[in-house]
Amino acid sequence: MAPTRDSNVVKLAVEMRAMDSKPVPFLGEFSLQDPLAAFIEELCVHWKVEHPENFALQYTEPSVYYVTEKNRSKIKDGTVLHLVFSAGKTAEDILQKLRKTPEERKDALEKLVRMSSDPTFANEFIGKQGMNFSDHIWDKLEQTFIERVAMYINSPSTIDVRTLNSSLTILENIVLNSQRKYTIVEKQVTIAKLLNHISSNKKGEIHQAVLALVNALIQKSEPQKKRYWSASLTSRQHRTIIYNNIVLMHNESTSSVSDLAHQLYVLEQLLLNQYEERMNTSMDVNDQDATEKIKELRKIAFESDGEVPSGITPRRPEYKKEYKKLGFKNDINPAQDFKDTPPGMLALDNMIYFARNHSDHYAKLVLENCYRADSHECPFGRASIELTKLLCEILKIGDVPTEQGQNYHPMFFSHDCMFEELFSICIVLLNKTWKEMKATTEDFSKVVSVVKEQIKRSIFKQPSTLDEFRKEINNLTYAGIAEIWRQERLNNEEQEMQAPPIKELRRALEPDILELIQQHRLRFLVEGTRFKIARGVRAKDKFRYCRLSPNHKFLHYDDCDEKSVPSLDELGKKISIADIKSVVTGKECPHMKEKAVKKNPVNLAFSVLLDSTGIGETTSVDFVAPDERTYNYWVDGLNALHRQTMPSPQTIADLEILLNMEIKLRLLDAEGVTIPSSPPPIPPPPPNYSFCYQLP
Repeated sequence: MAPTRDSNVVKLAVEMRAMDSKPVPFLGEFSLQDPLAAFIEELCVHWKVEHPENFALQYTEPSVYYVTEKNRSKIKDGTVLHLVFSAGKTAEDILQKLRKTPEERKDALEKLVRMSSDPTFANEFIGKQGMNFSDHIWDKLEQTFIERVAMYINSPSTIDVRTLNSSLTILENIVLNSQRKYTIVEKQVTIAKLLNHISSNKKGEIHQAVLALVNALIQKSEPQKKRYWSASLTSRQHRTIIYNNIVLMHNESTSSVSDLAHQLYVLEQLLLNQYEERMNTSMDVNDQDATEKIKELRKIAFESDGEVPSGITPRRPEYKKEYKKLGFKNDINPAQDFKDTPPGMLALDNMIYFARNHSDHYAKLVLENCYRADSHECPFGRASIELTKLLCEILKIGDVPTEQGQNYHPMFFSHDCMFEELFSICIVLLNKTWKEMKATTEDFSKVVSVVKEQIKRSIFKQPSTLDEFRKEINNLTYAGIAEIWRQERLNNEEQEMQAPPIKELRRALEPDILELIQQHRLRFLVEGTRFKIARGVRAKDKFRYCRLSPNHKFLHYDDCDEKSVPSLDELGKKISIADIKSVVTGKECPHMKEKAVKKNPVNLAFSVLLDSTGIGETTSVDFVAPDERTYNYWVDGLNALHRQTMPSPQTIADLEILLNMEIKLRLLDAEGVTIPSSPPPIPPPPPNYSFCYQLP
């Protein structure tokens, strides 16, 4: 019988491809448990080759990749491998050739193209600063070459997708990596030509490539040119092409295209960043245009369009009072309110846009506050400034787009003046929330925090249009936000209570809390309770009063009328706690077994069973509690007297409430601190204990 072969050993062939000579291939075995470096060294010894650290193994199919410790599991019986120069040496050779003659550079570039798909080689090439060197290649491209590539993009005839995609990618890399060649690309392509490929081509890779080139042109352009690009892209003509062909289609697709989402995110961020200059611009007292805008705000709100009849002198307007009604902090000189940045002059731009384009809402909002008490006015000016600052924070205006970002807002591309319209919706919402909260000027920060939550939650749902956003945010009322916060707080508390340290603390506190509940039950029994006697229909309106003696040794009871509260001395009957055999409840009670008392509430009945020592002695004292709370307290108390577990649901509820309250009080100093799931490790003991403190 043939011996069983180790499953970790495979038979393979290795060909030498690193040298010009082609020696006889190696045919043998390789253990998958052995290091690759040891096997390569064995091969170098077999072929008498020095410096094995400069060599590596390479697959021959299906892809020509280097063999690494991570992918070595693909080696099977019959695999053919090549022994080639290592990724590090290959990258070094290519970089050296790129610095030599044009012919050698050409060969190096061709090899770089072939090898670049291998992640092992790519990491080595980048690690040797290869990308820094390759960046300079873009500066050496001829203008005729760039114009030829641009010709494919500007061509009115249809070209194949691969050529168009490659042309767009080449121009993108030129723009990103060569400032000198940027102007050539900028002259060759236009927004209209680029966006035409979006409307005429349904391929996602073309859409992604077009947006990538557009984003590159915006990023590398001068400030004035950036404003031109932004104005063109936000115009209705160009914006609708992006919105209808990319945003809506991408938003409705079942499989998210991450690259396309990233380019939409970058484009949105670049366009939003055009507001950064105004956001960081403080009010200039000599700015006549800004002064006129402030005056216009007052005129739209308080001055009618009617003409003053001839012969009548118009009254002198009280500007200070009107500016105060507009909600400015500085009602003498409202321009001072726009000194702080952010939001700077961007707040004034939003206010004047709202007043001009939504004059009805603006006038209603201002006049509505005029009829409120001074302390309940929603200050339009102050609210607008704070809201603009809040929107800049939520939309991250001024932030540089990240390389991994993919979260864009579809509604951003649905309107020419998205940011201003967003402000217009939210300022109306702020006034609505102010009324719902019945807020005063002292509650301003609270209202802003609620509005912030409303905006963030509505935007998170990715509405496609501003109308959807308006509907979403109006449905999210103050009461809704308060309920969401309450639920989140409860969930957080519940999660905290499940942490191992908290559970351990609960177990440590539980005996003391149970003792506290027991003391409460016994005090309740000492105070006493009036019970209704259940002995049949003849016992109607008869009562029994029972209370525990202060020393907890006797139960005193006797009959009483409906309103009396007899003292301990007035109760003629008593039971020694030591004589109590057990406490039974419900249908187990003797007085609940009689047919005449079926209408009595069984769930409130309990009986104290006694040890009988003689004939004719009472064997039980029966009770029917007036309510569930009294029933629970008495059953718990009687069980506590016998050192039994208090069985009522009320005890469980009280224990939970008191434990939670005690834990919260103890954790007040740890608020905001994440509670670890396990205790920190105990440090090792010191090397010796020969230490002490010497007093001077």
